Amino acid sequence: MSYRQFKPHPALADYIDAYWIVEGHQAQYIQSGILPDGCVDLILNLKDDYRSKSGELAMGAGKAYLVGTMTTYRTSFVNPDNKLVGIRFKPAGFSTFYRFAALSEITDETIEFEAALSPDLHKTAQHFLAYLNRFFLERLQPPKHSLGEIIKDIERSKGQVAIPALASRNHITTRQLERNFQRYIGVSPKEFTNIVRFRFALSQIKHNKQEESLLSIALNCGYYDHAHLTNDIKKYTGVAPTVI
Repeated sequence: MSYRQFKPHPALADYIDAYWIVEGHQAQYIQSGILPDGCVDLILNLKDDYRSKSGELAMGAGKAYLVGTMTTYRTSFVNPDNKLVGIRFKPAGFSTFYRFAALSEITDETIEFEAALSPDLHKTAQHFLAYLNRFFLERLQPPKHSLGEIIKDIERSKGQVAIPALASRNHITTRQLERNFQRYIGVSPKEFTNIVRFRFALSQIKHNKQEESLLSIALNCGYYDHAHLTNDIKKYTGVAPTVI
């Protein structure tokens, strides 16, 4: 299996995190874990049916699918005849290109996306980066929300921020904040901050050059103790911190 990732046009960089391609090779069947990141993905299946490990159809050949914001890990199973192209939208970035019902309706779900609204699969296969950039530049519209700075605020704090304080310093009520997150991201502000905090903690565990204890990492990342951190790691990755 090969995985390649590409940056979007600079004018799209505030809204699209990356374009990516996953492609099976030879007789290999590859299983891998996908972790929550607060993003929504639009996936184009350019080749054969994409199936789960049990053989159930997950994405039909020649179709587009929208993957809602994830709140737990997911297992990917790529076979030799699969080729998937993805557009990973930054948190709240999807609404810059599409008008959609509240994204909370598809949290942790994958739904078939209307062909008339998705990039053309043949043109994507032929001209990939140039075509996708042109397609989304043509659809680019000013955001209908003010979540950009709020998301940056959460990321700067590494997810260690109370929701009332977040709302107050961004001049929005907690109720408005909750409503906007559910609509444009798909999860609550609390769940989103938890995901950001988890990803920061995971990076600290993976790059623990100073050999800090799990308790020390937990406290530095805003967890009560190492058990609290362990529970989050298991929830979002499916494994214990010692396995990472």
